[in-house]
Amino acid sequence: MDMAEGHVGKQRAGWRPDRLHEQREAHGLTLEQAGERLREVAERAKLKGIPAANPQTLWQHEQGEVYPGPHYRRAYCLLYRATEPDLGFRSALPGEETSFKLTPMDDHLNGSHVLAVERAIHRIAPGSGEAGHHIDLQQRIIDAWKRRHTGGDPHSPCVVLVGGFAGSGKTEFSRFLTQLTGWPLVDKDPLTRPLVEQLLVALGSHAHDRHTEVYRERVRPAEYAALMQAVYANVQCRISTVVTAPFIAEMSDEQWMKRMINKCQAQGVDVAPIWVRCDVESMHEYISSRGAARDSWKLERWEEYLATINVDLQPVVPHLVVDNRMGTAISLADQARHAIRAVAV
Repeated sequence: MDMAEGHVGKQRAGWRPDRLHEQREAHGLTLEQAGERLREVAERAKLKGIPAANPQTLWQHEQGEVYPGPHYRRAYCLLYRATEPDLGFRSALPGEETSFKLTPMDDHLNGSHVLAVERAIHRIAPGSGEAGHHIDLQQRIIDAWKRRHTGGDPHSPCVVLVGGFAGSGKTEFSRFLTQLTGWPLVDKDPLTRPLVEQLLVALGSHAHDRHTEVYRERVRPAEYAALMQAVYANVQCRISTVVTAPFIAEMSDEQWMKRMINKCQAQGVDVAPIWVRCDVESMHEYISSRGAARDSWKLERWEEYLATINVDLQPVVPHLVVDNRMGTAISLADQARHAIRAVAV
């Protein structure tokens, strides 16, 4: 069994391992061939924690003995050009578009790459009644993607503010937007982590502290100030930017949001806040899979951590929402990335 695999499949509601077996056999693949292709597609997609995909592990998945971890599920979906409900990993969410059908294994180029992009982008939806005027962000992203091939952009610059709880998938989705549009990505963690860790140690805490008053009161404000200075540098140059961080306190603070929006609009730059919505089980799975030291406190005291957050939190200003419950948005983003790479070949 691979190190990433530790979930007992029989405890998963809605799981249909027979579908995974059916899909493989319908494509005429042996377990060895499926494993080889699974490794190839995971490597091409640059998935973290590329699965070993040995025949024994794949057989355990198909027999319902082991529930595939997130990296395996993403790789399976890419291999078979399908969604998680298509492959029987779970039941479809209410309103989730899904159909179980066999898909071609070749990469012949056709109009499907446009559909893949549009399908992924339409996971962005109004998160509040007043957010309707933000919905043109979908078209902005698609236009920016097309602009990279055809030239010309009818829109003013835009800052896309992507927030969400740890493990919600916000970084993955932000990277996807950047890959589509070519807009720069400003990600809090790689931008500030080296200084944050040294500052925490200098203040008598430990490098991976993200839960004590030392971090919350003395380090976090400076961390977010540095992040936003980087964003404002792009705003002053009228460069569209995707910026991602939890933004829990910030998106809950109407005054902070209004100041930020006004500062950008004064430079002729629009702001589109996006909240990435995720379920508790998926967040725990994502956090466990990435193995970041800064998450150790959350994982060791998961119930205590959950008591400190409101999973139903919504930004206080008009915003968009990406529904990533059960990884639905990231799965579609994977499909679109695969299509984009095929087009670029």
